[in-house]
Amino acid sequence: MHWTNESFPKGFILLGFSERPWLQIPLLVVLLLSYTFTIFGNVSIMTVCLLDPKLHTPMYFFLTNLSILDLCYTTTTVPHMLANICHNKNTISYGGCVAQLIIFLALGATECLLLVVMSFDRFVAICRPLHYVVIMNPAFCLRMATFSWLTGFSNSLLQSSLTLSMPRCGHREVDHFFCEVPALLKLSCADTKPIEAELFFFSVLILLIPVTLILISYGFIAQTVLKIRSAEGRRKAFGTCGSHMIVVSLFYGTGIYMYLQPPSSTSKDWGKMVSLFYGIITPMLNPLIYSLRNKDMKDAFKRVMSRIFFCKK
Repeated sequence: MHWTNESFPKGFILLGFSERPWLQIPLLVVLLLSYTFTIFGNVSIMTVCLLDPKLHTPMYFFLTNLSILDLCYTTTTVPHMLANICHNKNTISYGGCVAQLIIFLALGATECLLLVVMSFDRFVAICRPLHYVVIMNPAFCLRMATFSWLTGFSNSLLQSSLTLSMPRCGHREVDHFFCEVPALLKLSCADTKPIEAELFFFSVLILLIPVTLILISYGFIAQTVLKIRSAEGRRKAFGTCGSHMIVVSLFYGTGIYMYLQPPSSTSKDWGKMVSLFYGIITPMLNPLIYSLRNKDMKDAFKRVMSRIFFCKK
């Protein structure tokens, strides 16, 4: 990365909805409630998956990784947003902005890859059930999870370096709630098209290719499930895979909207709302989707609660 004298300004001003101050209180309430539910939901899933031996399977290992990721994902941005609203401030230090950009990008890319891994797990479980234990062995699962995390952070370092290398000519007003690539690119006083082309390439690798692999996996899964004679078997298979597809649709849909089009073409307020959705609302919904639609998770939750509160084995 090429650093210039302007690379270390005092900080940035986050405009958010400053043009609509009446939205501050509703936004505060939404952030507070969603962050509380996100913490409670994801910590609950992590605890249940850890304490219940029946959930010590590849599917719930990856679900635990997703919960850890979602918890970190929201913590990267929400506490600072809450502090700014409560103290009637709208600033962030340069170091804080860089950290927010790198971590947010890294966790978002990691989630893209982790969702592919989870779809592969369901593909093997449904389409290759006799080979499931051999293929999805603990060492292989650990390697796939590690690959997702390392690739996510590597992608983030590349995209962050490209974004931060653009000259800003003293511009400090970020028209967003937090430091994100499209908003930071709009500060540049140079032609951003070459950088946008490179960022688009990385976004295709992290967004379009994974979602294509997921759709292919679920195409094979759908063919296999439709051949199952038992209505109960089909219902259980579609129930488990349906939860995953809802998460995929919510996350990839909003991510593709933000990162696979030029920043200049994104409506200001609509872009902010989309970012709030996939950065805050989706991590809150994930635990609800996976727990409410998953009988094994609900049964495990009851067993763990009984063990904790009633000392039952």
